[in-house]
Amino acid sequence: NLDNTIALDKYFNHPHKNFKTIHVAGTNGKGSVSHTLASILQEAGYKTGLYTSPHLEDFRERIRVQGEKISEQAVIDFVENHSEIIEKLKPSFFEMSVAMAFDYFAEKNIDIAVVEVGMGGRLDSTNIISPLISIITNISLDHTQFLGSDLASIAKEKAGIIKPNTPVIIGQTHDETAKVFKEIANANNAEILFADQEFNANLISENKDFNLFNVNNEFEQKLDLKGHYQMFNLQTVLASIKQLSKSGICIDIEDIKSGLSKVQINTGLRGRWQTISENPKIIADAGHNSDALTNIMQQLKLEKFDALHVIIGMANDKDVEKMLEYFPKNAKYYFTKANIPRAFDQNELKNLGEKTGLFGNSYKSVHDALLAAQANAGINDLIFVGGSSFIVAELNLF
Repeated sequence: NLDNTIALDKYFNHPHKNFKTIHVAGTNGKGSVSHTLASILQEAGYKTGLYTSPHLEDFRERIRVQGEKISEQAVIDFVENHSEIIEKLKPSFFEMSVAMAFDYFAEKNIDIAVVEVGMGGRLDSTNIISPLISIITNISLDHTQFLGSDLASIAKEKAGIIKPNTPVIIGQTHDETAKVFKEIANANNAEILFADQEFNANLISENKDFNLFNVNNEFEQKLDLKGHYQMFNLQTVLASIKQLSKSGICIDIEDIKSGLSKVQINTGLRGRWQTISENPKIIADAGHNSDALTNIMQQLKLEKFDALHVIIGMANDKDVEKMLEYFPKNAKYYFTKANIPRAFDQNELKNLGEKTGLFGNSYKSVHDALLAAQANAGINDLIFVGGSSFIVAELNLF
């Protein structure tokens, strides 16, 4: 429930009422969409807060103003200055991080915050804001133990962020979920816009720095986030900007173009089809559910390489056997585990992998797996790192 969140909000005197907000939910793409919107808003001259999760290496990545992480001192001060209420309410880690973000944003006098939902929507700690627009990127099966075992149930939870008289953007149209969204939007008198019915982005070329998309056969747009699957996120962002302009947020075409080409520079986003190094090329992607892995594997097929090496680890709350089925069989595998309690054992992962036709060795750490892959890979080979955001996080440390 939202009891702790509401109590913390009251204690801090409703800091989120001091700035405008955009609320972003969805199974996949919500991180990319949130960072991209923040980049565009920064380019348009708005002092912008960005709240996202999870972080890769450092908790402070979750809370940014103008792309800059919250300072270590601000985190320490927050915990020390408010220890009494923290002790009294015993909020969860996520509840406390949301309270910290909203308090920090108010203190920094931001104009607008892009707020990413942690999980679900209806009962998420972020769901106390009154946003200019709500965005739901897409729906696929993930966190089913909390959100429901079918797409309609998950859609209903995510649709919990739809507010009365507040426009909602849906990234991707699916028969099973569109009906749910329309029903809940209508009940709330909320205008609903399906991004993929408004915008059609097609990849026309790519280099190591940018993807170039043709949008609606009208204009071309550079995006510095790699991976063909970013076309869905681009469509969602463009539809969101279109709706924001009706809410009095002034963003011109040059701000959009500039913001889209500088997402990583402006916001520090990593772990989305991220090229770590060349010769051999190392690519990391934190995608970890069926939809994300489908897109990642399609992207892998487009890469040119002599041999493929896959460093893989997973969390123990996932359907590991099902996830392994998405990975290609024509690769050498390096089964490993992240240094977290939720990590799935690397030897068990290797055994399950072999049953699926994925062969290789197990390694007790991401670092060991990386060293082995680098030792085995030729200069024209590809090393892919994925399966979990925690695996990608540890890779980024080296």
